[in-house]
Amino acid sequence: MVDISSDRRTVLDGLQFTSPADAEVRIEPVAAMSRLALRGRPGIETAVAPVFGFNLPSTACTSATAAEYAALWVGPDEWLVTAPDGRVDVVKAALEEACAGVPHAITDISHRNVGLTISGPKATWVLSHGCPLDFDLAAFPVGMCTRTLLGRTEVVLWRRAEDTFRIEVWRTFADYLIGFLNEARKELAA
Repeated sequence: MVDISSDRRTVLDGLQFTSPADAEVRIEPVAAMSRLALRGRPGIETAVAPVFGFNLPSTACTSATAAEYAALWVGPDEWLVTAPDGRVDVVKAALEEACAGVPHAITDISHRNVGLTISGPKATWVLSHGCPLDFDLAAFPVGMCTRTLLGRTEVVLWRRAEDTFRIEVWRTFADYLIGFLNEARKELAA
């Protein structure tokens, strides 16, 4: 078998991430990682604690993190789970064992999504160009996450710090989304 891991490329390779507006807002790709869509009936929130070191968030639009794991509530019975790159099989097996008594579904979506970080004092200004959410800290606090539209693209948006957001987007829309965000940043540079 040929090892192609050293030549691994992503859809983000070659896209423009720098801008004259970088002092105000930066867009950067997130390193490769494992991603799982986890769905389950009540009881799953606590069943996963031995795997992650935390219960799944049970409140709408919240997140939980510990060490290298994160779980984002994206629906009443659905979470986006992230883990270190290359660990998807290990994490999936551990989740299957932990959730054995609870109806659930676990799907590897590592190759479906890519992640972007948008940060800086004007990050919310750029996001507001294509997203109807209120980004005031009182309305969208640190740790909040939601599935929403940005431009014409469905994303999962997660506030990591006051001026830092993580965007999860289907890889087929990444080029469009980065172009959209860059267009919004052009106004800052003008």
